[in-house]
Amino acid sequence: MLMCRQIFNKCQVFPLLNVSNRKLSTYQEKDGVGHIVLDNEKTRNSLSLDMMDSILGNIVAHQDNPAIRCFVLSAKGRVFSAGHNLKELTPDKGSDFHKQVFAKCTELIGTILRSPVPVIARVDGLAAAAGCQLVASCDMLVCSDRSSFSTPGASFGIFCSTPGIAVARAIPRMKASYMLFTGLPISAEEALTAGMVSKVVPAEQLDQEIETICNAIKSKSRAVIGLGKKFFYEQLALDINAAYERGEHVMTDNLATVDGQEGIRSFVEKRKASWKHQ
Repeated sequence: MLMCRQIFNKCQVFPLLNVSNRKLSTYQEKDGVGHIVLDNEKTRNSLSLDMMDSILGNIVAHQDNPAIRCFVLSAKGRVFSAGHNLKELTPDKGSDFHKQVFAKCTELIGTILRSPVPVIARVDGLAAAAGCQLVASCDMLVCSDRSSFSTPGASFGIFCSTPGIAVARAIPRMKASYMLFTGLPISAEEALTAGMVSKVVPAEQLDQEIETICNAIKSKSRAVIGLGKKFFYEQLALDINAAYERGEHVMTDNLATVDGQEGIRSFVEKRKASWKHQ
């Protein structure tokens, strides 16, 4: 599991952000895929308020575009993200500002979970602290075999409490506590074995693997994927009986949609589906 329903429901859509903030992450659409790239190598792509606003702005500005079928979140350089910008966490900033930083991170996570299209993290290097939290909160995480993941906050006097929320919902308790209490990194293969990572490939095959996954998503109905993603996160917070009861209604509603009906007809008629994305 990645996140509970409370975070899924907590965050509301916010006004679009100023253009200067968005420069910390770039956006490019290519063949139905929205590529968001963290682009601030000098701070190791730290998740400052402006960086988080930038990522948020790019998702919200494009997620309702019917041409967009998924997002790929990646980063320039060998560090995906080193986590929060520690310069924003110094005592002189004050508790109110610190609360803004952590609230913005929660808002970003909620936006990823609520996005109607899948968000895929593409990692080629280190994802640490809140950077680890970010990628563990995406719908999928695909990384190179030279990647690593860590939650080293205790080494700097600030335990990775919020990163630990995402990590503990992605991997078993024993591995999560190892990461959180020692601060030691785990390798890509360890992360895969633990369940944090969807797939590990050699660095030179990373882009091809991302393309394969995106093409698989694009072959489906956008509307059906959106319906499925919404229920997937909702049911994580329910007990199993309530989840199945709710799931029955969702499946029935799915069959009543335009694309649900087209999918069944195309299967019966042994032809390729013609999705309306409705």
